[in-house]
Order: sequence, then structure tokens, then C-alpha cells
Amino acid sequence: MMKNKIAVYGGGGHGKVVAEIIELSGNNEVFFFDEQWPSVLKNEHWPLNGNLATLIENINSYDGVIVAIGNNKIRVNVFNELKRINAPLQSFIHPTACISRYSQIGIGSVIMAHAAINPFVTIGDAVIVNTAATIDHDSVVSNGSHICPGVHLSGAVKVGESVMIGVGAQVVQCINIGDDAVVGAGTNVIFDVEPNTIVVGNPAKLIQKKG
Repeated sequence: MMKNKIAVYGGGGHGKVVAEIIELSGNNEVFFFDEQWPSVLKNEHWPLNGNLATLIENINSYDGVIVAIGNNKIRVNVFNELKRINAPLQSFIHPTACISRYSQIGIGSVIMAHAAINPFVTIGDAVIVNTAATIDHDSVVSNGSHICPGVHLSGAVKVGESVMIGVGAQVVQCINIGDDAVVGAGTNVIFDVEPNTIVVGNPAKLIQKKG
């Protein structure tokens, strides 16, 4: 049986993790693309096959495509560029993740090992739900956001677009986190977070307004 050819844009550490998820998710073969090419020709044992321009030029050669970049802004920009050309963008889920049948996951997203997504959660496009993160009932994670390893979102949390929630942060129920906000690692969020802000601490405190 021929393998599905899956193109991965992003040849860094995050890409390595995504590549293994792709391999574990079916009869798939990974093809990396990155702007480091041709100075760098491999990501571990996987070959780099070109840069973004190369991928776009050969997009019809692939059965699926995903952008594997941790930086929200870059990931979303590349995702949107690929979406405009009708690239076959796909989401991938690690087989150990626990995903409710009543949840929804958009395109171009990745759900990593031991993550839990509970009933009536909505995950947008180009989202990362990282290792062992949990997202409880009725929560929303909007397009382009990154839920880092070990984050816990309680029920009915609303996460805006392009939000970064750092490693081990905890968010109590019914909290709203605005677009482009950053929640620092280990932060406990008990009040709403405004858009374009950075909060850290226990409890979360504003340390910077972005832009």
C-alpha cells in the first residue's frame, strides 16, 4: 500500500514532534520544508526537501500539509498563505490524546501526546494543544493559539486568536483571554485577560501591554 505523502513546513524541534505524530496517525510519510534549506538538508533522519516556495510550487504532490512552527504569528501567516492556494491542510492527533466525540477541531491543528479535550470544546484552525494539556467542557480555543505543555483550562474558558498560554499555566472556569495575549509559564489566571497583554504570576498580574 502506498503511503500518504504529508508535507511539514517547519524543520525545528516542534516539527520533529509533529512528524512523529503524523507517522503514528496512519500510513504516512513525512516530507519537511524549511527556510534553512539548502544550508540544512536534514531534520534528524528526515530530509529537508526545500523551502516554502518549493512546497507551494509542488503542493499538488502531497496528500496533506501542516505548518509545524511554535511561533503563532509565523504559523498563522504561513497557514493563511497555504490556505489561499487550497493546499490540503490537515490536523493531526497523537494516538494517546483523549478527544471527546462531542468536540470540534479545525484544520491545520495538532493535538499532542496525552492531551485531553472534553465535550463541547471547540478548537480553531492552526492551533497547537501541546503535551498533556487539558481543555475542559464548553471551552473555545480560537485560531492560531498555542496551549503549551501541562496547561489546564477549566470549563467554559474562551481563548482568543493567537494567544500563547505558557507551560503549566492554569485558568479557572468562565475566563476570557483576549486576542494576542500571553499568559506566562506557571501563571494562575482567575480574572479575564485583556487583548494584547502579558500576564504572569499567582494570581496573574499584568506586566506589559503589547504594541
